[in-house]
Amino acid sequence: MIDTRQFARIAQSLPILQQADAAFVREFQQAAFFAHIPARRDVFLEGDRVEAIALLISGVVRVYKVGETGREITLYRFGNGASCILTANAILSQQTFPAIATVEQDAEAVMIPANIFRDWVRRYDLWREFVFDLFSQRLSTVMAIVDEVAFRRMDSRVASLLLNQGKIQNPLRITHQEIAAELGSSREVISRLVEDFVSEGSIRSGRGVVEILDFELLKARSLV
Repeated sequence: MIDTRQFARIAQSLPILQQADAAFVREFQQAAFFAHIPARRDVFLEGDRVEAIALLISGVVRVYKVGETGREITLYRFGNGASCILTANAILSQQTFPAIATVEQDAEAVMIPANIFRDWVRRYDLWREFVFDLFSQRLSTVMAIVDEVAFRRMDSRVASLLLNQGKIQNPLRITHQEIAAELGSSREVISRLVEDFVSEGSIRSGRGVVEILDFELLKARSLV
């Protein structure tokens, strides 16, 4: 159950609650519950039954797949005010979870039991629109990943990843294995490409650190 103080904070992250009528707000407060999920905790593993869906109030969750060879690829991340479309789909279709969801940054979440989630989708237009918006936003993200994997060279993808993260923090605290896991490649392939970038002078690489030296040169590699 969500108390008044918690609800006021949750409503700041979930605008849907600011638009909801009194009946839905009462049901939300009675059915939902608050959860703290520490970093590195797996929320779901592939094949898990989904008993509840998490709406994040803080933190970040990474959703990814692991292939038969052990390689990983990130499908998407979600944070404040968002949720996981694979969780929503598993609940609506009553199937098991098809990937892995892991907390990257300590998270606070509002948990909605699966049976309540399905009931709200049937009865409340506002909630149904919220769920459909989630699907729409994440579908475009996943389609972009499919496009990258199918049509872009790996050196271009590595350069893009380093550029995007380098705009936030430079040097980057990232390992070759983490880059490989993000992009669905192997550490050996990533190490070779990083050495290429080092040789051309666009980056400097150390143990767990990559520093961008020439953003324009790296940008040119990302456009190949």
